[in-house]
Amino acid sequence: MTLRAHVIGSGPNGLTAAAILAENGIEVDVYERNEEIGGAAASARAFDGEALIDLGAAAHPFAYGSKAFRHLDLQSHGLSWDFHDMPLAHPLDDAPSVFLHQTLAATTAQFAADRKIWTALHGPFVKRAQQLLDNVTGPLLRVPPNPVLMARFGLRSLPPTAVMASSVLRSRQARALFSGTSAHSMLPQSHPFTSGFGIIFGSLGSSWGWPVAHGGTGSIIQALGRAAKSRSVRIHTGHEVRSLGELPPADITIMDLTPRQILSIARDRLPARYAQQLSRWRYGTAVYKVDYLLDGPIPWTDQRTQQACTVHVGGDAPEIARAEGEVNRGRMPDKPFVMVVQPSSADATRAPEGKHVVWSYAHVPNGYAGRAGALIDAQIERFAPGFTDRVISRRESSPADLERWNPNLVGGDIGGGSLRGLQQFLRPTVSLNPYRLAPDGLYLCSSSTPPGGGVHGMGGWHAAFAALQDHGIRATGAH
Repeated sequence: MTLRAHVIGSGPNGLTAAAILAENGIEVDVYERNEEIGGAAASARAFDGEALIDLGAAAHPFAYGSKAFRHLDLQSHGLSWDFHDMPLAHPLDDAPSVFLHQTLAATTAQFAADRKIWTALHGPFVKRAQQLLDNVTGPLLRVPPNPVLMARFGLRSLPPTAVMASSVLRSRQARALFSGTSAHSMLPQSHPFTSGFGIIFGSLGSSWGWPVAHGGTGSIIQALGRAAKSRSVRIHTGHEVRSLGELPPADITIMDLTPRQILSIARDRLPARYAQQLSRWRYGTAVYKVDYLLDGPIPWTDQRTQQACTVHVGGDAPEIARAEGEVNRGRMPDKPFVMVVQPSSADATRAPEGKHVVWSYAHVPNGYAGRAGALIDAQIERFAPGFTDRVISRRESSPADLERWNPNLVGGDIGGGSLRGLQQFLRPTVSLNPYRLAPDGLYLCSSSTPPGGGVHGMGGWHAAFAALQDHGIRATGAH
């Protein structure tokens, strides 16, 4: 008798889980509340249809190397990648930008005083970038596939970024570059293990780079959708599940949701102690997003910055640390850390000829109700005088706007929950199988499980294999 599965949510994790289950003989239905699949990884036409913008994530070092996406062979389903001349730029006041290049040699040539330490921090992982990514995108309470590599990574990851920037690195350039890549943790830079984020993002950038998906992040989702449908998955859009009782019986239910939504629709299926643990889940730093349509490229003071995929706008390392500290204390800084992605300088499908689309967001306190658009403008203008004169149109999305669009983005948190304290390692609870919610076939695959946020599908990958194992199915493909 064929087993039946429901997947609730069609983000990268939900679609990956659905495809893996179907590949192994499960009858799968996916339910998505929006009219389009993708969750927070969708793209849309904007600015009167002139431009294509990414509604969530925009640059994809994790997606490019994802084990799940390799297995599903998304290239054969239409996905392709565009690369900039440089993965990352970090502008500085009264100095040229510092760049993360796709080689360690080119990167460290900018700060000779830190060449040896930067290479010691990143070199082992640039050489083995695929193994690093495969290890860090799995459950943490396990023996990793490459224990020696991960031991080396753990030792380098433990110090707070602030310690690395003030006591280990010596040059202004290296300190700023490392602080910016570490800020992807969305944690205070005094927090232990934040250096690990800087090492991961820096190492991936100096191996295969930080590409953008040709035709928008939604192209990743469309390829995943085709991969799932080619395995006979049925996808139902415009279908919001308000209670698991609404759905037909199923042997397996996998939810691409965060704890708040799980408690809303499935509390009666959860063990009481587990439900209580989920109710204590903490959501983290939020983002305030602004998309721009420009009449030309951003006029960065250092024009080479136009050729970078991502630009970290935050100034020197101490300034980034102050801004991230303020946000994590619930206060909005005057000069927030701003992430900028320039997709149209590598992908001509994003904007009409001569025009450019720019994706940006600032880190803000969770649930921030103010308007941060002017602060983002000012931070970019600071390193690109004349920027605001090039703005044809803009689209602002507050934390509340983001949550209305996707309820998983609670208070504007794009990571499925804070990484502070034990939540960095034990997501969503202390468990050797963090993907199993209840013993009667209920599973979780969202960014609230390991490995956390990002477009990589690995939460769905692990949840699907956990369900297959529980049902005694020897899965096809490697896990």
